Amino acid sequence: MSSLLKDLYSPSFFDRFSEILSTLIPSFNRQLFVEEIFTEGFKQMELKERMRHTTLVLHQFLPADYTKATKVIETLIIKLRAEQFGEYSLVFMFLPDYIETYGLDHYDDSVKALELVTQFISCEFAVRPFILKYGQRMIDQMVKWSLHESHHVRRLASEGSRPRLPWAMALPALKKDPSAILPILENLKNDPGEWVRRSVANNLNDIAKDNPEIVLDIAAKWKGFSKETDAVIKHGCRTLLKQGHLEILKFYNLDSSNLAVADFKVLTPEVGLGDYLSFSFGVINNHTAPLTVRLEYAIYYRKQNGQLSRKVFKISERICQPAEIITVIRRQSFKMITTRKFYEGEHKIAIVVNGVEQQPEPFVLQL
Repeated sequence: MSSLLKDLYSPSFFDRFSEILSTLIPSFNRQLFVEEIFTEGFKQMELKERMRHTTLVLHQFLPADYTKATKVIETLIIKLRAEQFGEYSLVFMFLPDYIETYGLDHYDDSVKALELVTQFISCEFAVRPFILKYGQRMIDQMVKWSLHESHHVRRLASEGSRPRLPWAMALPALKKDPSAILPILENLKNDPGEWVRRSVANNLNDIAKDNPEIVLDIAAKWKGFSKETDAVIKHGCRTLLKQGHLEILKFYNLDSSNLAVADFKVLTPEVGLGDYLSFSFGVINNHTAPLTVRLEYAIYYRKQNGQLSRKVFKISERICQPAEIITVIRRQSFKMITTRKFYEGEHKIAIVVNGVEQQPEPFVLQL
């Protein structure tokens, strides 16, 4: 069985999907649908290409009238649920894509469709073109969604409005000024759904990258509201913490002046591709009172042009008693991953204690 995500769009999937469609659309031609899907270039298509291709083919078989087409999609979702087929499976991301592709000029019908479909497969990407086109009108709708009975719809309000949603269409206006989406986050800051609260934290973290002062104000306002909201704030401030932002370090009482790093050693000064960088160090509390200690390390990855790119990884955060020594032994993987390309040569690693970076030490990556 293939492990490639693009192979979710398999003959068996389309066979079952077309069978269901044939029960909903009297004129539906299963054989023609499958032939249109598996064109000559289908095998070479990647995941998103196959998704968009499915959208385009589906459009040929749905009613030409968009309102009627969304009614078929509504009935389709009911049928898919009855058949226990694919709910919240990535394979059905062509349903939100259909709304994005064909519904942008049909605001009212598309809002209803987004609200419905996101309860079957998330519409966080599909809603963004509507934000760009309709601006505050769409944001006002998402504020209403933040009060919806379904946690899927409430999450859409937060996740879809993220200024920097990864792999998604950019929202430049919200990156510059996110004030329009703050009522959404306010409504969801103590949401009963952890999945929703995590989205709020991710939205805050996005905002912090362009407008840290707004997130600092929110953190001060929300602090102590509940244990869950405190966790949202902390996760939403993670980029500021990794950057060693002075105000957020002060906010969390992360003072490094009485903490000392000892015996920092790079245990594997030469690392092969696919192996691990190993290192160790100790941290001593020289204060007379317990201190909160946030431990991180920064890897300076060598880029193709020879310059270094810094990425921070969290180790732990805990209370350290007076005269206590925290000993850390850690490994960092250099296995091949799709999101990072490794380059041979000297890299560096540095220990970060309460936001303050210590002197980096070099190591060599060998390919």
